[in-house]
Amino acid sequence: MEENEMTEAKTKDEEEFEVETWTSEPEEGTAGETGLWRTFRPVIDHDECIRCEICSLYCPEPCITLDESDPSHKKGKMVIDYEYCKGCGICANECPKHCIEMVKETTIDEEKEKEEK
Repeated sequence: MEENEMTEAKTKDEEEFEVETWTSEPEEGTAGETGLWRTFRPVIDHDECIRCEICSLYCPEPCITLDESDPSHKKGKMVIDYEYCKGCGICANECPKHCIEMVKETTIDEEKEKEEK
């Protein structure tokens, strides 16, 4: 086979197997918001976080993102969308700096009540 024929054949194969990329986004479950039934939720220590985004990569329901709009954090901060977070703890387990703590849901609710008083 001549070189031109090989190139043409390779080009034809590449066209047949084009790769489409997509990004996953959190979605509601069939019962509505998916974060309502969790018993633990991840809390990020933003002073220790190095914003490596590993938590975001491992999150099965991609609800952890880097928010660069917060002026109090020059390099941005990792933000968790608790509406969709299932509290699985994978983010805390995979964090190389161990700056994500899984906290009982009731504990956070109690802290919010104290802050409001």
